[in-house]
Amino acid sequence: MTWLLVFFGASVLIALTPGANNLLGLHHGMTHGVRRGLAGLAGRLTAFTLLITAVAAGLGQLLAASETALTIIKWAGAAYLLYLGVRILWSTIRHKDDETGTAPKAEPATAWRVARKEFGVAITNPKAILIFTAFVPQFIDAGHGPFSAQIALLGAVYLLAEFLAGSVYVGVGAAVKSIELTRRARRNVDRGTGVVLVGLAGVLATSTA
Repeated sequence: MTWLLVFFGASVLIALTPGANNLLGLHHGMTHGVRRGLAGLAGRLTAFTLLITAVAAGLGQLLAASETALTIIKWAGAAYLLYLGVRILWSTIRHKDDETGTAPKAEPATAWRVARKEFGVAITNPKAILIFTAFVPQFIDAGHGPFSAQIALLGAVYLLAEFLAGSVYVGVGAAVKSIELTRRARRNVDRGTGVVLVGLAGVLATSTA
């Protein structure tokens, strides 16, 4: 069991690292509350489950070894992050009508819509693919059983770590939401979120991974 505990600890550290999905989780918690924030997290975990299944089936290594496939995924992910960032920035401009008073409630978004956003970001992130094709297999040991069974077990442990880490970001966002920020403060936070997402799109587009 020691190897699983070591893997779990390492997975939590990786999952807690600020990134596009965690930033979205923070934003969704702050904008829509805990329930829809967790719905977004469910979308992310669904994408990761698909990636784990692909690795267990032997498809993950083929995908990671294909430079063309990774390049396509990378540009799709960068384009989607850019789209999300620009939409958030545009909303701060469109609603710039009053700098005083408490921020109004955000436009309602269904749980499906929030989950779809995080799913799209997670499934088009080449870094996520590398986690399951490079990081997870490092903990595979022939003495612990068949490869596919170990991948499934380690994948489940990583999903638990991702759920815990993602819940932290959603919780922090929901806590900020409860403060009832002013319109100006809320717009500044949304503007910062949009800028970071656009920046992450640029980083992803120029990365070599």
